[in-house]
Amino acid sequence: MIGRLAALASFSVLASVPLGTARGADASETRFLSLYKELVETNTTLSSGSCTLAVERMRARLLQAGYTNGDVQILVPPNLPRSGDLIATLPGSDLKLKPILLLAHIDVVEAKAADWKRDPFKLVEDKGVYYARGSSDDKAMASSFTDAMIRYREEGFRPKRTIRLALTCGEETSRETDGVAWLLSAHPDLLDAEFALNEGAHGQYDENGKPKTLEVQAGEKVYTDFELTLNDPGGHSSRPRYEGTAIVRMSQALAKLGAYEFPISINDTTRRYFQTEALHATPDVARDMRAILAAPPDNEAAARLWRANPSWNGMIRTTCVPTMISGGHADNALPQRVTVNVNCRILPGTGNDEIQKTLTQVMDDPGISIKIVDGSPSRPKLPPIADHILNPANKVAETIWPGIVVLPTLSTGATDGSYLNSTSTPTYGLSGMLAGPEGNNAHGLNEHIRKQSLLDGRRFLYEVVKLYAAQ
Repeated sequence: MIGRLAALASFSVLASVPLGTARGADASETRFLSLYKELVETNTTLSSGSCTLAVERMRARLLQAGYTNGDVQILVPPNLPRSGDLIATLPGSDLKLKPILLLAHIDVVEAKAADWKRDPFKLVEDKGVYYARGSSDDKAMASSFTDAMIRYREEGFRPKRTIRLALTCGEETSRETDGVAWLLSAHPDLLDAEFALNEGAHGQYDENGKPKTLEVQAGEKVYTDFELTLNDPGGHSSRPRYEGTAIVRMSQALAKLGAYEFPISINDTTRRYFQTEALHATPDVARDMRAILAAPPDNEAAARLWRANPSWNGMIRTTCVPTMISGGHADNALPQRVTVNVNCRILPGTGNDEIQKTLTQVMDDPGISIKIVDGSPSRPKLPPIADHILNPANKVAETIWPGIVVLPTLSTGATDGSYLNSTSTPTYGLSGMLAGPEGNNAHGLNEHIRKQSLLDGRRFLYEVVKLYAAQ
């Protein structure tokens, strides 16, 4: 059982490491908010921004705190001068131990200023909420990690394990470039770690603003886009053939795909998630959660959970949905070509080839060709849910949000953790940044984060990394 762990009292190595001071007494908060503002207001979109400029600014702050040029590197992929990554290192006292990796991406999704209520690249505080592109995803974590590294250096903190910070570019635009993928190919030693902390998990306030849950992401689904193509000779629209047009045939195939449900597959992370959620859910929901964990799982219970919360369905099975379609060339002609993008979010351990085979069988039209247009060929492993990850998270969470439930979860989205989980570096999503029922609208209009959430997350990450580094 997870949550507040009674066994923490025996976790003696943690007890010897002092936690940080309360947020209200933190004299460096103003400096942190200045760092956060600078990073958020540095445009890092693919179209017009520069990750290199952003990491140069973070490097200047690290050097000012006492790091040397050898401690802080900026690495730029060939022919991509605006896609720089930063690696900063705080050496540990036991160099035989593998480091802890703090990973955050600094690139952001495009933002059309005309659609926003405010300038998306100016950080604005309004009624205790920060608004800007990247205010949440992922510059809140990037700023908190950078700030923690500065504070550790200034305090003279000497961790047992080396702490390494990686601020990377391209997570949002991996078709063009991805800093983690490039670093793994060009400088793999820099990302080799005992484990990594990354984005991908948050936490929740309830409708009354009370802290409810803190997520620890232990695994994520794999993102893959398949392109479906159906070619046809076409012809005059007055003479449709008996077998149907290309658009009709593709529609029939997509209807079959829409009706298909990939089988339920429960892993260690999702089992723990639903076991814990069931303790706090309404009786009907709790009963359904337990039913999907049974052998065999109850498909009717799964359908009820799906209607209640689509994320629950996404955690227990692979999903594939058509997201874009294009076809035809003239109003009065039979279409000669139809293309569809099918976006799949694939459970860990399943390969793209297996999904492609399933799509072919389900749609059952030999005229439709299927090819992968974006997707990792690797099969990321599920990182283990271990005490050395959960215990420190529980300990710090209890000091900040007494009574909060710490919940391991499988992300239905995708992050750079998929690259690292395919290597020897297990990667966990852990931010300490809670959101209300309204969410943060990451990737969308008027992206935001509560100031309380940002500052609590900053404190959480500073303290929990200290505990991890002492192990």
